[in-house]
Amino acid sequence: MDLLKDSEAAVRGFVLSNDDGMLQPYIDARDKIGPGLDRLEQLTRDNPAQIASVKELREIVIDRMEQFKNGAVFNPNRTLPITVGKGPETQGRIKEVIAKMTAEENRLLAERRHTVTRISATLQLLAYGTLFMVMGTAIFALARARRQRDELRIAQDELSAANAHLNTEIAERTKVEEQLRQVQKMEAIGQLSGGIAHDFNNMLAVIIGALNVMQRRLDRGDTNIGEFMKAAIDGAMRGGALTQRLLAFARKQVLEPRPLDLNKLVSGMSDLLRRTLGETVLTEVILAGGLWRVHADAHQFETVILNLVVNARDAMVNGGKLTIENNNAHLDEGYVGRHLDIPPGQYVLLCVSDTGTGMSPEILAKVFDPFFTTKPTGRGTGLGLSQVYGFVKQSGGHIKIYSEPEQGATIKIYLPRYHGAGEEPVASVVATASPQGRAHEKILVVEDEDAVRALTAEGLRDLGYTVLAANGGEEALKLLDLNPDTLLLFTDIVMPNMNGRQVAEEAMKRKPGLKVLYTTGYTRNAVVHNGTLDPGVRLLAKPFTLEQMARIIRDVLDGS
Repeated sequence: MDLLKDSEAAVRGFVLSNDDGMLQPYIDARDKIGPGLDRLEQLTRDNPAQIASVKELREIVIDRMEQFKNGAVFNPNRTLPITVGKGPETQGRIKEVIAKMTAEENRLLAERRHTVTRISATLQLLAYGTLFMVMGTAIFALARARRQRDELRIAQDELSAANAHLNTEIAERTKVEEQLRQVQKMEAIGQLSGGIAHDFNNMLAVIIGALNVMQRRLDRGDTNIGEFMKAAIDGAMRGGALTQRLLAFARKQVLEPRPLDLNKLVSGMSDLLRRTLGETVLTEVILAGGLWRVHADAHQFETVILNLVVNARDAMVNGGKLTIENNNAHLDEGYVGRHLDIPPGQYVLLCVSDTGTGMSPEILAKVFDPFFTTKPTGRGTGLGLSQVYGFVKQSGGHIKIYSEPEQGATIKIYLPRYHGAGEEPVASVVATASPQGRAHEKILVVEDEDAVRALTAEGLRDLGYTVLAANGGEEALKLLDLNPDTLLLFTDIVMPNMNGRQVAEEAMKRKPGLKVLYTTGYTRNAVVHNGTLDPGVRLLAKPFTLEQMARIIRDVLDGS
């Protein structure tokens, strides 16, 4: 409205003064009125009544501006007067329109205030409701927490009582289990002792009986004693073998592990196995290509295979088929989780299967027990599988038997894969005459048992060696000082004051290059650690024959 007043004043001044400069306010108003009306129309676009008022206001203002334009600004003669009386009329109309728009805005404002008031009241009610609800929830939660606390206290008291009762039951059960284990242990010891006594008494009966017959014949000048001498020696060797089997079961036998190819080992035994099985048993040997090596005692492993083959033969009374198979195997976490005595990893598998009578679950549970056998009296000691079990465990391996009645049996032996240096050849023993010694080869025998010392020395002299004998370490060292040409120290390990290892170490200080051979019936750790013979150590286990002693003495002296 002010712009319109300015335009009207500018036009009047221009008409009176004919000065173009007086038209500048009109020009400015003309340029601003259009955009102003557009802005007003944009602000009221959501209200139809206000849109109509803006449209009416636009028509009034445009009409007045056209009057200014036609009346003076573009009149060439500039003599036409401006329409008289139009100004107040126009301004009145504009005021009416603006008043109407103001009233509409006031109405809208009042309506919005009323809406805001209503919303505010609603929100306040909601706030109070929410507050009451939160307080109610808090009170309920507090009450519930107190109730749960009381229930928890009651539960803790009940649990404490239950734990006390359970601990009492566990203590009583542990006591009963300990008593049961003790009974089982005594039963096992009784079975073991009974088996040992039975077998040793039989062997001693043979030895004593044979010696008595020989003594009687010799007393009357009869030298026909070869048969009885053989029986006595055989009984003694069976006693030695029984001792070795017991040591194997107890994992106390002395092992000499070497890098070993089981394919070569099994192939080398094929003829022996076929002769053992006889003509009624078909033998199949399956050797895997690229078989990994193991680290094991070759001679003991041969004994293991022979034991398994003999058991399989006895289970196939009317003949059958025996399969020996070697293969690489991997035992994963799932398998070892069910067998806690073996770690996961790579293994070499020896599998021996037969088509024999098989075994029931009751027999399978006892099959590794010493002196347990299902064979008739006199046909088995019950130590074969015990010896196999002890060897496998002592070698770090795992053994598993699968069998059902009338379905045969499969025995799987897993030995850890060996990653070390190349395979060492295993020398095969050829049955030849006992190697002889020479008179200039002097051997010092150290043994605290008088009878064993005398017989060992006499046997070596009979083989042709020159022999010195000492009953202990101190005497042996004195004899060594007096006989510096001694070539070999042959010493027992378990002796009082100085054990064989100590004697040997002191002797080698006095005579560097002295050869040493140990012998023992049983030793814990002088030359054996973790069941394995120390590197470079040679050992002859008691009891031994003259032939066995002759061969190893010759091997040691010759440096083989």
